[in-house]
Amino acid sequence: MIGRKYTKGWGTGLPWYRIQIALLFFAPVIAVAGLYVLGQAVPLPFLGRDYVIRIDLPEPGTTLGLPEIHGPDDPTRPLVVIDAGHGGHDPGASGVRLREKTVVLGLARALRDRLLAEGGIRVALTREDDRYLVLAERVQIARALGADLFLSIHADSAGEQEGVTGASIYTLSDEASSEAAARFAERENAADRINGTVLGGDNANVDAILVELAQRRTSVLSGEFADLIVREGGEELIFHPQARRAAGLAVLRAPDVPSVLFEAGFISNQREAQRLASEEGQRGFATAMARAIVVQLALSNASP
Repeated sequence: MIGRKYTKGWGTGLPWYRIQIALLFFAPVIAVAGLYVLGQAVPLPFLGRDYVIRIDLPEPGTTLGLPEIHGPDDPTRPLVVIDAGHGGHDPGASGVRLREKTVVLGLARALRDRLLAEGGIRVALTREDDRYLVLAERVQIARALGADLFLSIHADSAGEQEGVTGASIYTLSDEASSEAAARFAERENAADRINGTVLGGDNANVDAILVELAQRRTSVLSGEFADLIVREGGEELIFHPQARRAAGLAVLRAPDVPSVLFEAGFISNQREAQRLASEEGQRGFATAMARAIVVQLALSNASP
């Protein structure tokens, strides 16, 4: 009878192949446990992000730090809050050597400067640098400052479809205007994975009724502003064939502030991404968007 020959490992009396099998199964568990205990972030360059992400959150009960308001020191002047999407550990969509969070911050700053040059309009940015804000904070900033208009700026990605191009404007709706709009809303809302976007209050039904009443006029103004962006876009903005869209975007859920999300273009399109990141492209965007904002504020103030 032929017996199996094996080597005993480390004087334990166990066959070496069994020790190898045990190490194969338990090594990952031991490694993960070690990382958990040490609290270390493991850089994974080939994934483009860290394995462990640490985010400092404010202490319970602390007041939200509001951004600086630029422009006239006159609270009667209209206030526009510009929101550059993503930021910090959340880069948003990625293109060739460009990230959404960087491109949209450049667009937001350009628009701020243009509006201040126009005069008579106060402007605040939800973020003026590379920091992360949860979706609820962005909405809360606009409401806390008493904004007359809220504009959130983003840039989309079409993945491998590099030929897709053009800007689009989103307004809030519980029913998405298309399957693509629904997918976009799901992706953008998923960027907030820390504290969600739940309205305050103990009674969800009461909240829903109050929001519906408050949003009737707000939604009309938001729609008017979206139409104005298309009208005033001129040659400076290149629009997607389906420029006007609607979806349940959490960042637009300020019931008392007219809000739109401007998808500046597709960062997955190299030519479009470079245009949006260029000084000329940002200047053209700011010129067209400022025109739409000035007209919208004038119409809002003139209406009863």
